[in-house]
Amino acid sequence: MPVVSAFLVPGSPLPKLKPEISSWGRLAAAVQRAGRALEASRPDAVLLYSTQWYAVLDEQWLTRRRSTGIHVDENWYEFGDLPYDLHADTELAHACVAACPRIGVHARGVNYDGFPIDSGTIAASSLLGIGSAERPLVVASNNLYHDAQTTEQLGALAAACADEQGKRVAVVGVGGLSGSLFRTEIDPRSDRLASSDDDKWNQRVLRLIESGDVAELRRVIPEFSSGARADMGFKHFHWILGALKGRFVGARVHAYGPVYGSGAAVVEFTL
Repeated sequence: MPVVSAFLVPGSPLPKLKPEISSWGRLAAAVQRAGRALEASRPDAVLLYSTQWYAVLDEQWLTRRRSTGIHVDENWYEFGDLPYDLHADTELAHACVAACPRIGVHARGVNYDGFPIDSGTIAASSLLGIGSAERPLVVASNNLYHDAQTTEQLGALAAACADEQGKRVAVVGVGGLSGSLFRTEIDPRSDRLASSDDDKWNQRVLRLIESGDVAELRRVIPEFSSGARADMGFKHFHWILGALKGRFVGARVHAYGPVYGSGAAVVEFTL
């Protein structure tokens, strides 16, 4: 199996931008701990899926060898800028594009200067310490018309392409848990989950992930998506699950908490 480590990390840039807020800082520190575990697994590349890279026509893959710039988040611009310098494994990314028709998915590579890299990819890569020439990325978009099953197939396809090239890979799903954000300004120091029901849902799903109960997770996630407005139907978890061939032993939750009312967690899977 080419996958040597797997992680679920928040997509919000707030832990990266404002780590001095204690609850956000704990999430940022946890992502950094996960990054050290990822580095220890010595992958040749990192397969990354962010719920915030939206696509509608095709499945898009980042095929530009090096992307640099300064990103300003469309929602949290008042908290600062996100500079980035990301390297892609273009050989593996092109293989993923070429393989997509096998699963009935139209795909294309994205390779032009100034392409708008999303906040989730940038913030997660920065805190994890990935995206360097030594740990290049294979970044897949979140096609809004793809369901959980298709996203799982894409994760499996990316891992299979890595296997064909003899590469060890880490897998990262970038996104949140419950998706209810506060719609009015709050003091970040008093951040909390938007509702107790969201908190219960988040903790239920995290317990199932910790236990490695994939069958129960498959049954519960549609309810979770509806009941807690899970971030993009929790498709970033299905990306990980696909790359892991639908199984893992358990997981460690490094941190769990609120990000402006939504739920976020840092999870390291046990393979």
